[in-house]
Amino acid sequence: MADISKRLFARHLRSTPTTHVIHHRRGRLAHRGTGQAFWFRPLNATLSELPVDDRELPLVLHARTADFVDVTVQATVTFRIEDPDLTATRVDFSLDPATGRWRAAPLQQLAGLLTETAQQHVLDVVAGLPLLRVLAEGVTLTRERITSGLLADSRLAQTGLALVDARVVAVRPAPDVEKALGTPTRERLQTEADGATAQRRALAVERERTISENELQSQIELARREEELVAQRGANQRREATEAAAADATRTTAEAERAERLAQARAAARRVEGEADAAAEAARMAAVAGTPPEVLLALTLKEFAGQLPDVGTLVLTPDVLTGALTKLVRP
Repeated sequence: MADISKRLFARHLRSTPTTHVIHHRRGRLAHRGTGQAFWFRPLNATLSELPVDDRELPLVLHARTADFVDVTVQATVTFRIEDPDLTATRVDFSLDPATGRWRAAPLQQLAGLLTETAQQHVLDVVAGLPLLRVLAEGVTLTRERITSGLLADSRLAQTGLALVDARVVAVRPAPDVEKALGTPTRERLQTEADGATAQRRALAVERERTISENELQSQIELARREEELVAQRGANQRREATEAAAADATRTTAEAERAERLAQARAAARRVEGEADAAAEAARMAAVAGTPPEVLLALTLKEFAGQLPDVGTLVLTPDVLTGALTKLVRP
């Protein structure tokens, strides 16, 4: 919208670089171009303002496929006014000199023209295709058809419009049809999910079984090792007992042999001692062989007296003394 200010009986218009202004004064062209600023008198001036920037027009188009299913095509058409002077002669872009607003709705008129033209091209594409192909290839086919159709449309060229770009966002059927079409896929995905869940559970069971088997094998191995340990301990104890018995036997044998040798030594010593005693006794007997009995008795008494304990007092009776003297003097 142009910026119009009032000064007494004159008005001043200032436009932007994206708007094309056409000013006729008394039917003659006075100003034309973008970014215009000028004074004018409302009574003899005719003003038109056309946007020359790129405009985007969202479209929601409806069509029916070859198998009689309604689909919705969501698209966006970008256009611009390429020849403002030509467009101003075909569409009313005149301004109110007092407010600077359009007297009509020119952009809506252009949007209706583009929408109807695009709608016709979409119908031509969708009507000849079944639903599944439309859903699979409809975005590309409708975008190409809308682009080529608008570029080749003579009415748009005669109106001064130029197509910048055409984009198709989606081609969708009615919600119930879309839900029905998605049911097999959902069922397949659900089946795959159930299969994955079952497989995961089976894998978990298999892992648990493997873990249990490993634990059982570990317990068996532990029991076997404990058995080996007990057997080894028994063998060690038997070996220790055998070695202890062998040591005891060796020690007993050694002690027996030692005792035997001691006994033999003692016997030999006693034999030698007996022989010596016998020899001494024989010598002594030989020495006293010719000795008189009285002398032998005296020697015996002397020997006997040496073997008696100490005697503090000795009492000799006349009988004992008489008998002894008698034996001494008896021839």
